[in-house]
Amino acid sequence: MRSFSTTGPAHKDAQDTSTHKPKPKTGIVLMNLGGPGGQNEVHDFLLRLFSDGDLIPLPMQSYAAQFIAKRRTPKIKEQYQQIGGGSPIRKWTTEQGTAMEKILDKISPETAPHKHYIAFRYANPLTPEALEAMKADGIERAVAFTQYPQYSCSTTGSSMNELYRQLQELDPQRKMKWSVIDRWFTHNGLVQAFANHIEAGLEQYPVENRDKVIILFSAHSLPMEIVNRGDSYPSEVAATVEAVMRKLNYSNPYRLVWQSQVGPKPWLGPKTDKAIMGLGEKGHNDQLLVPIAFTSDHIETLFELDLEYGEEAHKAGITGLKRAESLNADPVFIQAMADIVKTHLDETAPAGSSPISKQFAVRCPGCTNDTCKDTREYFKQ
Repeated sequence: MRSFSTTGPAHKDAQDTSTHKPKPKTGIVLMNLGGPGGQNEVHDFLLRLFSDGDLIPLPMQSYAAQFIAKRRTPKIKEQYQQIGGGSPIRKWTTEQGTAMEKILDKISPETAPHKHYIAFRYANPLTPEALEAMKADGIERAVAFTQYPQYSCSTTGSSMNELYRQLQELDPQRKMKWSVIDRWFTHNGLVQAFANHIEAGLEQYPVENRDKVIILFSAHSLPMEIVNRGDSYPSEVAATVEAVMRKLNYSNPYRLVWQSQVGPKPWLGPKTDKAIMGLGEKGHNDQLLVPIAFTSDHIETLFELDLEYGEEAHKAGITGLKRAESLNADPVFIQAMADIVKTHLDETAPAGSSPISKQFAVRCPGCTNDTCKDTREYFKQ
């Protein structure tokens, strides 16, 4: 199965606080899940991940997290070894952020110079490291920019809750003025970038079969208990899929499927691997996987989609399974990032404008997490 990405250990450089550039005026914090940069970071990454009740709620969370992390570390190390030793997500996020800065300095000179900071939830650089770098740079205007296009309280929500907690410690006087980009699932630039990558992926198939290829949009799954309390993630992922297919003039049959389920509890379905097999059994050999909820390559694309599911499909005789290239450093996507931030800065500049979206202001109907409430109160001021 073809993979379109560059693998290898992620960059381990500290947040750039070099002084040869003009002092940044606007800081943009790129928030994402993150990934271990090498084998020695896998255990701590898993421990942080399974300790996060916003992402994976577990009984006796702290004890369960330690047990699961210890048990899964050898297996996950082996998986990372197969994709180059570590996750490339920091490498791609750094490239995206650096290129975005340059565009923003041109299209938004009144808020320049701009500087990006990386705040991963479970791997270095963690949120405190990003905030310390911002303090060292004297940032006063800050934008929390989620790199999850579709909002979920288990991803963006968890990152925002962590940002709120760390700001209590690291900026108690609130010297930084914050605003939040919490979702951007139908932004035209994002949709266009996905459409371009799908068209390139379809070109790998013979012309006579191209319009029959089934496009499988694969997104990270979510526990049903989170869905049932009112999380907007499933509907927003579906909205991205529809926007992309509309851009493609509904050229192909398509389905939305879900990957990366962990544990025995019910999660969103159908599962990506089961869908691949089910379609293959029904005679659909040509299938194009599209990671619709990810903005760069990491273990879910490079190992799970490319290697694990690819091998399963090959063994089952499904020879036409391919994957569309991830967005990574695509210029169309990076331009979209800059446009999103530029529009946000313009909209939040006037006195009295809200620093958060109307959607972010509303908690899930079944939410019982007081931190979610406190986070929204903090950032709406």
